[in-house]
Amino acid sequence: MKKSTLFALALLLTATSLFAAESKTVTYKSGDESISGELYTPAGKGPFPALIVIHEWWGLNDWVKEQAQKLSEQGYVTLAVDLYRGKVATTPEEAHEIMRGVPEDRAKRDLHAAFEFLASQPNVKKDRIGAIGWCMGGGYALDVALQEPTLAADVINYGHLATDPESMKKIHAPILGIFGAQDKGIPPADVRNFGEQLEKLGKKVEIKIYDDAGHAFENPNNKEGYRAADAADAWRRTVDFLESTLKK
Repeated sequence: MKKSTLFALALLLTATSLFAAESKTVTYKSGDESISGELYTPAGKGPFPALIVIHEWWGLNDWVKEQAQKLSEQGYVTLAVDLYRGKVATTPEEAHEIMRGVPEDRAKRDLHAAFEFLASQPNVKKDRIGAIGWCMGGGYALDVALQEPTLAADVINYGHLATDPESMKKIHAPILGIFGAQDKGIPPADVRNFGEQLEKLGKKVEIKIYDDAGHAFENPNNKEGYRAADAADAWRRTVDFLESTLKK
């Protein structure tokens, strides 16, 4: 067995679940619309910190639901949002088409509704709500930090970056940014600049760039781009970051 595989397995074993999680489909209001998502609740006595979990450009598929469940098993109420209104892509072409068809203002409204929904739950700590996303969802996770002044933590997995210092002043949540150096759409120089700008503004930020990883390296369905050891390390960093920000 390769050393990288052994390393990945070792890290995964150290991140064993703490709480069994129950799931259910929930419906809540976003403006005049009713939208749905998957809500995961850890066993035990709350209230718990919570997370908005934002899908990739594929939509709310099984992989994203699995991440929401794994995070819930770490002791968080997690809401896996559905920005596509039930659509799930199976090809890159389809994913691109659906993603382009989502109005940005509607998506941001849906994410605000998700924040409000979690804050309204009696088993959620209202001052300990965070967000996490991957790919398209990583960019939207940043948008949540920009529009929710009381967000308590934000994890951006290879999502789009903010560049305007005036906009970045709106960020109050600690940021964990996870990126791949081989990501052709998000150059490492841009990532480093993003982190430096946040630091200059006095924001709490942690950036990790994996040298041999490209875009979407955490998803095993990305057969050519998946990096098991890097994905396991990213998971460990995420668990530790959320522990230090949402459970303090």
